[in-house]
Order: sequence, then structure tokens, then C-alpha cells
Amino acid sequence: MPRVKRGTVRRAKRKKLARLTKGYFLTKSKLYRSMKEAADRAGRFAYRDRKRRKRDFRRLWITRIGAAARLNQLTYSQFIYGLKKLGIFLDRKMLSEMAARDAAGFAELAAKVRSAVDSSQSTVDSPKAVDSQQSTVESQKQEAQE
Repeated sequence: MPRVKRGTVRRAKRKKLARLTKGYFLTKSKLYRSMKEAADRAGRFAYRDRKRRKRDFRRLWITRIGAAARLNQLTYSQFIYGLKKLGIFLDRKMLSEMAARDAAGFAELAAKVRSAVDSSQSTVDSPKAVDSQQSTVESQKQEAQE
């Protein structure tokens, strides 16, 4: 088998690793094996944390929206339900910015949401609505029997 001399290829690989690990502690920026291990580990953390960052920000936005909603006598779930019912499609990032920087605007939005949520709860919980549903079901049964 012929001998393989890898002068430039090997040097290029090492230089690339050295660039990646520049500034790392002790041998992690000096010795090839340590550089390779440190770069691999850093790459794994970078990949994982790019995914995690999205989770963390969504969690922060939800916390901010929930806190602002509670200041306006609503829970987070009621607030989101009311927004969907009103047909307001703002994402959580925008809602959290609004809650943090424009409290008056958020309070105005929360007032609209609260009125929408209250109106939907009153129709569901009212005895008249329950009675009318029962009478409708009974009339359908009678029609089916006849």
C-alpha cells in the first residue's frame, strides 16, 4: 500500500480547529485532540441551545403576558381565549412587548377581551340558555317519535 503524505490537508484541518477553539482554556486551544473534543462539545451545546432559545423566549413572553393580564383581572388562558374569539391574531412576542412597553394599550386590549369573555360565559352559564337547549332536545325527540 502506498504511503500517504497529508501535509497541507492535515495543516488545514488543524488550522480550522485552532480558529474554532481560539481563546479556550489551557490545552483546549493548543493540542489537537483537546481542540477536537472541545470543538465537538461546543458544537453540540450550540446546536442544542439554538433550539432551546426558542423555548426560553416563548416561556418569557407567556410569563409577561400572564402578569399583565392578571393586572387587568384576567388569567392568561382567558386572555388568549378572548383574543381568539375577537379575531385578534397578535403573536406572543408582540403581546409581551405591548405588555412591557405600552401598558395603557395592553389595558385597552384587555378590556375588550374581558367584555368578550364575560359575554361568552354569561351565555353558557345562564339558566335560560340551558332551558332553551333542553326544550330544543325534547322537541326533537317528540318529532322523531311522531
